[in-house]
Amino acid sequence: MDCEKQAARLKRIQEMEFVAVELNLYLDTHPCDEEAINDYNCAVQALRKLVEDYEEEYGPLIHFGMGGYSGEPWQWSQGPWPWQL
Repeated sequence: MDCEKQAARLKRIQEMEFVAVELNLYLDTHPCDEEAINDYNCAVQALRKLVEDYEEEYGPLIHFGMGGYSGEPWQWSQGPWPWQL
């Protein structure tokens, strides 16, 4: 079912956001850890790709100019919204 596929893709985005946030917090106290910086950069790149792919198929994840361009019709109003899955 398409809703299950969409939910699985959202879960993957959430997992990668968690990784990026945890690495960010770690780097706040270990700013010279080159391996962690590399891991963080890889996580951010992967997260951007996951979000880009998701938004291309399902529409914007966030509103207020942060979700990129909208197709026609206005995609933000098309459901289900990410938090409704």
